[in-house]
Amino acid sequence: MPEEPTGSTEPVTSAEAADDAGREDDGAADAAAAVPAQSPPRRLRLLLSVAAVVLTLDIVTKVLAVRLLPPGQPVSIVGDTVTWTLVRNSGAAFSMATGYTWLLTLIATGVVAGIFWMGRRLVSPWWAVGLGMILGGATGNLVDRFFRAPGPLRGHVVDFLSVGWWPVFNVADPAVVGGAILLVVLSIFGYDFDSIGRRKADQR
Repeated sequence: MPEEPTGSTEPVTSAEAADDAGREDDGAADAAAAVPAQSPPRRLRLLLSVAAVVLTLDIVTKVLAVRLLPPGQPVSIVGDTVTWTLVRNSGAAFSMATGYTWLLTLIATGVVAGIFWMGRRLVSPWWAVGLGMILGGATGNLVDRFFRAPGPLRGHVVDFLSVGWWPVFNVADPAVVGGAILLVVLSIFGYDFDSIGRRKADQR
């Protein structure tokens, strides 16, 4: 006699199929949710890479400026509009807040610490770029604050590039300002540092 099939021959109902599809969707959603958890280390590496490039350019150009440029004497690049002009700045970026060197040093130190804290939760690559620019620029000027005359926490920052009426600046200054502008733009358009896409309309 032919053997009877041992497997179940009951038809799969539409409800069961829907349940199976739902479980598959939930599994896919869980897998997708697990991906961002792996992103912070990669974004932190991107942040630190951008910061390292900015910091290296800032330090190298400052060393060359101190060695090659006469203090306070403009050297023409494009007529009198763009010049190399070596000055020592006790203030913030673009010579702002002159005379508050120690306070600016403490603020910059806090900014650097805050960026490292955010970097541990960072998911957005654009936020990584912006924060990296700020970190590199802030660290570059902090090096001057700590190691240049007249002493630690009071060191004057080396500036060497003059463009028209704009205050003399260095590589770190536009990096900090540019990074801050990028972060503001990202925030305005709904891009958070701990997510890849834009915020949903009901979350804004």
